[in-house]
Amino acid sequence: MTTMTSHPPIRAVTPCQREEPEIWFSQTPSGVEYAKALCRDCPFRTACLEGALERREPWGVWGGELFEQGVVRPRKRPRGRPRKYPLSA
Repeated sequence: MTTMTSHPPIRAVTPCQREEPEIWFSQTPSGVEYAKALCRDCPFRTACLEGALERREPWGVWGGELFEQGVVRPRKRPRGRPRKYPLSA
């Protein structure tokens, strides 16, 4: 019997296997940015993103990108309505 892989097991190198699953489905903008940052150096980032697009994932962070309703979004908006007037500094 021969081994077909020359790299360490996936569980040893990917952030999605080390971190809690809830991180990848955060409801807050800061939580989503944290999850995306964890993906930044992952060697499987491209494959993860391609797989999520192929599966039409409805939501979550996949391959360093945010999916909402099956569409890749640049960032997560906070809950509630936007302010009518900007805050003064």
